[in-house]
Amino acid sequence: MNPFAYARPGSVDEALRLGSQPGARYVAGGTNLLDLVKAGVETPRLLVDVSRLPLAEVTALPDGGLRLGAMVSNTDAANHARVRERYPLLAQALLSGASGQLRNMATVGGNLLQRTRCHYFYDLGFPACNKRKPGSGCGARDGINRIHAILGASEHCIAVHPSDMCVALAALEAVIVVRTTAGERRIPIGDFHRLPGDTPQCDTMLAPGELIVAIDLPPSPYAAHAHYLKVRDRSSFAFALVSVAAALELDGNRVRSARLALGGVAHKPWRVPAAERALAGRPLSAHSAADAARLLLDGAQPYAHNAFKIGLAQRAVALALQVASRQTGAQA
Repeated sequence: MNPFAYARPGSVDEALRLGSQPGARYVAGGTNLLDLVKAGVETPRLLVDVSRLPLAEVTALPDGGLRLGAMVSNTDAANHARVRERYPLLAQALLSGASGQLRNMATVGGNLLQRTRCHYFYDLGFPACNKRKPGSGCGARDGINRIHAILGASEHCIAVHPSDMCVALAALEAVIVVRTTAGERRIPIGDFHRLPGDTPQCDTMLAPGELIVAIDLPPSPYAAHAHYLKVRDRSSFAFALVSVAAALELDGNRVRSARLALGGVAHKPWRVPAAERALAGRPLSAHSAADAARLLLDGAQPYAHNAFKIGLAQRAVALALQVASRQTGAQA
């Protein structure tokens, strides 16, 4: 394992000063980063432990929304009364991830920064990985690519985003609050994660040294009719082959507005506003759900072993919408 220094700052300002040093990485729960460090995939010079910073509160916002401090654990976020009441979609997504032990350690800020999922990226035995070594090639394109992307991929990378939480955040239109040495900036969740393009080594829009301090959830009309559906190879401690965050605002059986996001299919949570507009103003039916799924999957390009994801995603969208339409409150 690569040797590194360790520091535990006492304030956000001190963390920013330390985090701006070359080779520095922030660590909180460490449930993803430390695995990568042990495997030699990540080689930080300095780990800046931000787990003790005062960023572990869930607070109401003046506009009726909710702020999750970056150090709130996944468990505490999922079980918080206001999250369960106002954002059951998020609670369901969090509780579907990993295991109870990992959720107790993982933080919502760290969850945003999980590296994309790909066997060829995580295993140094495979030399070809543009995410680890730009220009070396993508082993997954002609390799075993059952788990890989069918949307938004590039010739340089077909890895998939692994987070369940982020799929729900995409549907809920969350905003990521980031501190820098120059002040604060706010990044809509749809802009936070990147598609691979020709720089697959960059998973997010964060600049070096920037620190996530909170996630802001806007007021939501979707508490009564929301469902997170995760399709995976086993019922626990498994990543999604396909997941769907479905949220509906209903007037009787007619959809007033909808939010849909897919996981397990792209380098970032996948949301297509046209698919949501296809549902608005129509009764929810098998036909309208199929229209939405078709628009969500438009342009999908499968590889040798993952063409099944297209049909799987279409059926998952239809089922998630059907279940969401029957919900009448928090179901986490």
